[in-house]
Amino acid sequence: MGEELEKVKKEAAQIIEDSQKLPRLVVFDLDYTFWPFYCECCYEDEMPYLYPHAMGILQALKDKGIDVAIASRSPTPDIAKTFLDKLGIQSMFVAQEIYSSWTHKTDHFQRIHRKTGVPFSSMLFFDDEDRNIQAITKMGVTSILVHRGVTLGALRQGLKKFAEKSSSSRT
Repeated sequence: MGEELEKVKKEAAQIIEDSQKLPRLVVFDLDYTFWPFYCECCYEDEMPYLYPHAMGILQALKDKGIDVAIASRSPTPDIAKTFLDKLGIQSMFVAQEIYSSWTHKTDHFQRIHRKTGVPFSSMLFFDDEDRNIQAITKMGVTSILVHRGVTLGALRQGLKKFAEKSSSSRT
């Protein structure tokens, strides 16, 4: 496991280095984006696990000085936070907006913006639900739909889209 993690982390770091423009904040959904399950279908005493590339990507972002946050509409925030703790990554996030909501994460992003001061145009977001991607994109956040969790390919796509959007908005 350690060798694979280092390989992913190294590749993620290279993807980040090769990017023309970097976001100040990368925001992740949890369920089916960071890990392959819904928290509400689990028990706190279970041992969680991440998608294969998630930890390496997270560590590479942190090593490159890019802040990370969570926006999750989980009805069981206590389980989500326990899982982050068990994985030893809870302290890596500058903001954790984990709560049930009828909105498409717009409240989550308003709170993240207030906590961090990072403008929406300087954020990159990964989620597995198209409705969240659409709503958050309208706020000015570069958003990437993932199908089987966050991957190196999704990171590459997200950073490319972020750079393209940043260069086209500068006039």
